[in-house]
Amino acid sequence: MATERTLSIIKPDAVEKGATGDILRRFEEAGLQIIAMKKLHLSEDLAKGFYAVHKERPFYGELVAFMTSGPVVISVLEGEGAIAKNRELMGPTNSTEAPAGTIRGDHGTDIERNAAHGSDAPETAKVEISYFFNASEIVAPCEAL
Repeated sequence: MATERTLSIIKPDAVEKGATGDILRRFEEAGLQIIAMKKLHLSEDLAKGFYAVHKERPFYGELVAFMTSGPVVISVLEGEGAIAKNRELMGPTNSTEAPAGTIRGDHGTDIERNAAHGSDAPETAKVEISYFFNASEIVAPCEAL
C-alpha cells in the first residue's frame, strides 16, 4: 500500500464537546502522522468554497451554517493507505449507523453532526489539502507525492 495524504476536519460538534484530543490520538495510534494542523473558525465564504461540490443539494445551506457555527481542527494526515485508514477510523457518514469505537459512532450525533470529515480519494485529498494549507505549512513532505 502506498504512502498517501488525506485531509481531516474535526467538525464544530466534536471540537465543542472536547473530543479533539481523542480523535487526534486515534489517528496517531492507527499509524497516521499529523504533518500539518490548524484550528480555524471557518468564514461563510471559506465553508461555501470548500463544500461547493454540494451547492445544488438541499442540505448545502445547513452544512455551511453548521461548519461555521464554531471552530474546527483541520489536519493533513500521512501514512500507508491514509485515505482508507482515516475513513475506517471515522465510520459511516451517518453517525446513527456508525459502530461504537469509530469516531462518528463515539462522537457524532447524526448525518450532519458527525464529528469528522475525511477525503474520499487521492485526487480529492490533493484539492482539499491545498484549499487549507500551502506547502510551507506541511512539516514532513512525502517524497513520493
